[in-house]
Amino acid sequence: MKRLMTAVLATFAAAAAFAYPDKPITIVVPFAAGGPTDKVARDLGVALGAQLKQTIIIENVGGAGGTLGAAKVAKAAPDGYTFLLHHIGMATAPALYRKLPYSVENDFEYLGMVNDVPMTVIGRPTLPANTYPELVKWLQENKGKINLANAGLGAASHLCGLLFQQSLQIDMTTVPYKGTGPAMTDLLGGRVDIMCDQTTNTSSQIESGKVKAYAVTTLKPLTTPGRPSCRRWTARG
Repeated sequence: MKRLMTAVLATFAAAAAFAYPDKPITIVVPFAAGGPTDKVARDLGVALGAQLKQTIIIENVGGAGGTLGAAKVAKAAPDGYTFLLHHIGMATAPALYRKLPYSVENDFEYLGMVNDVPMTVIGRPTLPANTYPELVKWLQENKGKINLANAGLGAASHLCGLLFQQSLQIDMTTVPYKGTGPAMTDLLGGRVDIMCDQTTNTSSQIESGKVKAYAVTTLKPLTTPGRPSCRRWTARG
């Protein structure tokens, strides 16, 4: 899943008059702490802080599939001190929400891509299925009883879950959260059944055996030490 770093639309003319940056920089993550975007932002903050020799503040503004955090950045002062780290949800939000409090095209200056990671289909540790074929069979046998977690409307996990349902032609009850962190907590606790999310957040849980891994959205299987690789899953259409 691609993530883009965006800044409030500005010419930075005001900042140019001073030694930039001369105060802390804030990176807004539009999801709850503990999720994949949050982890990438914190790693990025460490690297930027060392390079710029300035404090980098990571601010989590979760809710509404990332639109609340994006709205906050859009309204921030255009001085180059407030940034947004988002993913594909930035592009899909206009199609998923009737009215946004910002313009995706006009209220941000897009700086570039930070990383690109695949998605994985994982299940709660107590799920009876141990392989992808067993998972498909279990899903077919439990139609109407399956809870599919996601990080919020428009989040990568939400879109992946929709494609997964479409591919199997099995309707599931989607359970939105304010980020991957709380969704993962409920998955580990067995309160939801499955989730499709980024390896940034799922790999450590898979490697430790805390969740069951079934599929990955890459051309080649992903392998982890001491664990079997996930098979490829491709959505139809």
